[in-house]
Amino acid sequence: MPSELSQRVLALMQRAAEQELLPRFGRLEKSEIREKKPGDLVTVADVAAEKLITAGLKEILPGVVVVGEEAVAADPHLQDSLRTGDRAWVVDPLDGTSNFAKGRSMFAVIVALVEHGRAIGGWIHDPINGRNASVEKGQGAWLNDERVRFTGERTVKEMQGFVGFGFRRIVLEKMRPGSLDKLGPITSLNCAGQEYIELLSGQRQFMLYRQIKPWDHAAGVLMVQEAGGYAARFDNTPYMPTSQDGGLLSAPDQASWQQLHDIMLGDSLAEINAFPKR
Repeated sequence: MPSELSQRVLALMQRAAEQELLPRFGRLEKSEIREKKPGDLVTVADVAAEKLITAGLKEILPGVVVVGEEAVAADPHLQDSLRTGDRAWVVDPLDGTSNFAKGRSMFAVIVALVEHGRAIGGWIHDPINGRNASVEKGQGAWLNDERVRFTGERTVKEMQGFVGFGFRRIVLEKMRPGSLDKLGPITSLNCAGQEYIELLSGQRQFMLYRQIKPWDHAAGVLMVQEAGGYAARFDNTPYMPTSQDGGLLSAPDQASWQQLHDIMLGDSLAEINAFPKR
């Protein structure tokens, strides 16, 4: 069962959603939405939720720095704490901001706990459907009160997956002719938190991303690993919350990871890596 720490963190995330996100969902004014950079939205809900979560995490573990997505946008050097500090919280107060701003329900709250540059805990809260995912290193991955274990019973042809929003078009363009027929459907929810929950629930089996920001993936990658899955960067080196690039592929096991890599990336990896990040 999720530990007391997990219960406290999830309760905090739920409170942030109830107080700062859900009352604003579908009710945002244009003046409450802005761009941090072209195509990268932030809303008053993001900022308010991060403020509440940050204060709460400092009470749960006093003295541990909080690396929030919006705080990093204001001070990029804050992210250095993931490398230099003993422990740090990583917070995405509203994953799927563009969905939220458009009144779409695919959004989530994500928190991870990092120690010496490695994730040791992670939590995802789905405010609309009331789903909670949690993980602590060595204690397994949980979806609500059920422990998750990937079975590896499906062939790659039977697997369905997610490819990061905006990256999907590039991958499909560069895949070898006929490669798409070797996989099940590929889509994107434009929200990593929701996609990790779908993976844990068994609705999807793999995930492929170009962007690997720690607030999007530190929690989810640890969940995949603790559920018995395999996650690594495109060159098959370990993903770390301190990783800045290199992409990310998650699968039920290492064998299917390699098959998926060969099908979706394969000989096109150099070309795919050459595309500008957006």
